[in-house]
Amino acid sequence: MKFAMALTLAVPAIFFAEAGRTADAPVVVTSIKPIHSLVSAIMQGVGTPELIVDGAASPHTYNVKPSNARALQNAKVVFWVGPGLEAFLEKPLEAIGSDAVVAELDKAPGLTKLKFREGGAFEPHDDGDHDGDDHHEGDGHDHSHADADHDHDHGAFDTHLWLDPQNAKAMAAEITTTLVAADPANALTYQANAKTLDDRLDALDTEITGIVSPVKDKPFIVFHDAYQYFENRYHVRVAGSITVSPETIPGAERIAEIHEKVGELGATCVFAEPQFQPRLVDVVIEGTKAKAGTLDPEAATLDAGPDLYFNLMNGIANSMKDCLSRES
Repeated sequence: MKFAMALTLAVPAIFFAEAGRTADAPVVVTSIKPIHSLVSAIMQGVGTPELIVDGAASPHTYNVKPSNARALQNAKVVFWVGPGLEAFLEKPLEAIGSDAVVAELDKAPGLTKLKFREGGAFEPHDDGDHDGDDHHEGDGHDHSHADADHDHDHGAFDTHLWLDPQNAKAMAAEITTTLVAADPANALTYQANAKTLDDRLDALDTEITGIVSPVKDKPFIVFHDAYQYFENRYHVRVAGSITVSPETIPGAERIAEIHEKVGELGATCVFAEPQFQPRLVDVVIEGTKAKAGTLDPEAATLDAGPDLYFNLMNGIANSMKDCLSRES
């Protein structure tokens, strides 16, 4: 009798543990929050993907945990941007089972890719000269960018691809194709969700254009050079970054260069990021009319889920507008 009661009590626990995933849904693992958000939106009604870089962690400084390794070993599908962003995943992905599908989203067809820039102060954009895949034609936006490379280990393009909703659409299309191939039984759900997501991303693109339009001509400085795609899409004026990559602490010469740039620009904004040293921003704006703000390009402060991508992009747009609209 006791055994029967224990078994009865255990059944609901098992049911609720699996509630996020249907019985035949594939185990899907994602690298970072923005990618997890897109995958979550496409998988709604089928399952919930797992996330590796959770909480306030950054892919720039992340170390794989044992729980991450276990998730990867159980995965049928893994989505990541690629080694240029999540270098910590290269070796773990080489070790996972051969039957797992690994989708490197920086290879998705239709992406706009921009070259890395070097130096603290950026030059004005030059037309053309994209690195990588298709240029979006006929969308009413100029996709020009600064023609400067930085010597990174994994190719010459900036990997913060998701900060352009049109790139998010290209990655969502690749995610859908991958899921349909891996789990054809749920193909119709994936495809219907993808269509809804595509429409939402177009609406988001229009909304952000309206948010930043009043301040797009005001220059500002960012903590690290993560915003090229947002800049390129919406014509905001990123004038420089404190550091190229946040795992590298900038030297005195670079800090001085950015401080001088802020002084030349007059009243502007310098944006910190939640995971990294805000005191560097204080040093840069000391003795100037510049104001401090915060941008969160990797969604460190946001809860994971299908709406995260939209909260992330709206958060960046509104933070820019709020800081750049302040009176000196």
